[in-house]
Amino acid sequence: MTEPFEPAPSLDSPEEKARYDRGAAVLNAVDGGSAPAVMEALADIAPDLAHHIVAFGFGDIYARAGLDPKQRQLVTLGILTALGGCEPQLEVHVRTSLNVGLTPTEIVEALTHAAGYCGFPKALNAIFTAKKVFAARGLLPVGGETRTD
Repeated sequence: MTEPFEPAPSLDSPEEKARYDRGAAVLNAVDGGSAPAVMEALADIAPDLAHHIVAFGFGDIYARAGLDPKQRQLVTLGILTALGGCEPQLEVHVRTSLNVGLTPTEIVEALTHAAGYCGFPKALNAIFTAKKVFAARGLLPVGGETRTD
């Protein structure tokens, strides 16, 4: 017989709530509103993962001093491109990059730069992911269309 999921340790401590609240504020400032959908999608199977994405990813890491949001997004774009297979997350971060003030030209340049380090296939996947976001925002050059095939 398969055992049900065991409850995880509580994330309701004041410290965890503070980390989560700090992360939620940072995430809301840069994300543009798609984060709640991700958190809701995890609520039924991995609510703790949703908590950690916000508390650790944004409350601890993204909120650090030392890099501004544009610099953080350039790093994130490069890493997701190099990893490959992260196109859904890359799509979110291309949108976030635009939200924090990176231009389509800067994003394309960062993804093109990555080709020298991680290869053309991964850079191409990243460029086509960015193109999809740019098309949705009306940011493609005149005459540019996103292929759907």
